[in-house]
Amino acid sequence: MRLLLLACLRAQTGNATTAGRIQDHLEAVGHICSLKDASGYENPSEIANLISAEKFEAALAIHLYKGGRLLQGSRIPFGIIFGGTDINEDIKHEEKHRVMGAVLEEARFAVAFTEKMKELAAAEWPDARSKIYIQTQGIMTTPSATFNWKRFLQNAGIPQDTENVCLFLLICGLRRVKDPLYLVDVFSEWHRREPHMHLIIIGPAVDPQFTSEVNEKVTRAPGVHLLQEIPQDDLHAAVKRCFAVVNSSISEGMSAAILEAMDLDVPVLARNIPGNAAIIQHKDTGLLFTNPQEFVQLSKSLMNDPSLERKIVTKAKAYVKKHHSWECEREAYQNLVLKLQ
Repeated sequence: MRLLLLACLRAQTGNATTAGRIQDHLEAVGHICSLKDASGYENPSEIANLISAEKFEAALAIHLYKGGRLLQGSRIPFGIIFGGTDINEDIKHEEKHRVMGAVLEEARFAVAFTEKMKELAAAEWPDARSKIYIQTQGIMTTPSATFNWKRFLQNAGIPQDTENVCLFLLICGLRRVKDPLYLVDVFSEWHRREPHMHLIIIGPAVDPQFTSEVNEKVTRAPGVHLLQEIPQDDLHAAVKRCFAVVNSSISEGMSAAILEAMDLDVPVLARNIPGNAAIIQHKDTGLLFTNPQEFVQLSKSLMNDPSLERKIVTKAKAYVKKHHSWECEREAYQNLVLKLQ
């Protein structure tokens, strides 16, 4: 089949990574899958023209609102993959809620990353429950063998002569829902007491206005550093050199950065929100914090308890292998797309 796959494709963001992976899964069995940036289209008529011009036979969209609304009234069958912010945030807005309900009614199927995400959607649109499937994200990590750690620290503004640098890495697109400033003050205070402690926030400037706020805040926060996105292979290599990966989001669908850290044998400290709690069992496969002060407390306890760190890393790796298999995800999407024929 000739398939259209719509997603917001800002480089090094979760949606773009997920879209590329799904494209690869479908092309592996012979489908022609064309990936298009949803942010480049204004309305369904533009997508209708694209479908006609390129003779697409079916479509998939990531994000029930951003991608799905463009497929409304489509003359070809389509499926939807929930993104996270659609079900966690956009659902609260009346007009977006109406549009998403209409899209879901038209869709042949929808994919939720977690049981919780499915239940949230089904509570709003009960008639759609039977067409919502649960499929966790598949994970494959590929750390670069040529990654330059010293240059990475230099780019972050971390002194090369700092003894025993202890680095925490917060990976996210710079937008409010990711709340990258949540830990800045408390981490900076920690750095003043223990200068070898550093936090790097790394990711693309998704929201230019908010990015300016982040830049301004970080500039005045010793021990906290801001870096633009880097290629995924280099990012995976950087993760392996860090003490821990941090997630401070207000809401998440399913964080690939968390799962990749687990796969790379690096501990995760994540804000205790439903999307994170769905994949992290506290003090078993990671640590969940409810406020900035608890983040510091849990970080110190992890640093002072090597046996806890070993337990978390080992169990997290096993969890990802069991529940987030790249091969299982491939098989699932190859089967789901048959519903579009």
